[in-house]
Amino acid sequence: MNENTLTLAGRLTADPELRFTPSGAAVASFTVAHNDRTFDKTTNEWKDAGETLFLRCSAWRKTGENAAESLRKGDAVFVTGRLKQRSYETSDGEKRTVVELDVDTLSVPLDRYSVQINRESRQPAMAGAGAPASSDPFDEPPF
Repeated sequence: MNENTLTLAGRLTADPELRFTPSGAAVASFTVAHNDRTFDKTTNEWKDAGETLFLRCSAWRKTGENAAESLRKGDAVFVTGRLKQRSYETSDGEKRTVVELDVDTLSVPLDRYSVQINRESRQPAMAGAGAPASSDPFDEPPF
């Protein structure tokens, strides 16, 4: 597989916006701002190094619903996903191309936040006799 996978740490520029597709799938859209920082030992301060990157993200289904319910503007996040490029035409006939992140995982830094974990019940992919109880390797601890 030749997908562009990216992990980015940053802060939300606004509350996630939750929408639903015509088929009912949830999608949360949000922008993550990231800038490199360096520590200046002479002044004992952190300083921004370079330009800020603003990356538009889309989190689908349960991840999107949880993001919209839990996260707010300014929250620090880690996002991992696949870079997608799409082109479109504006109402003025101008052609534009954007790069966005299709989010696979979304988390927060635990050195800044306390998290209450609410486990979702998982349904097996196949129903019926002989179907495995779960295909998720994280459902059962290895010990």
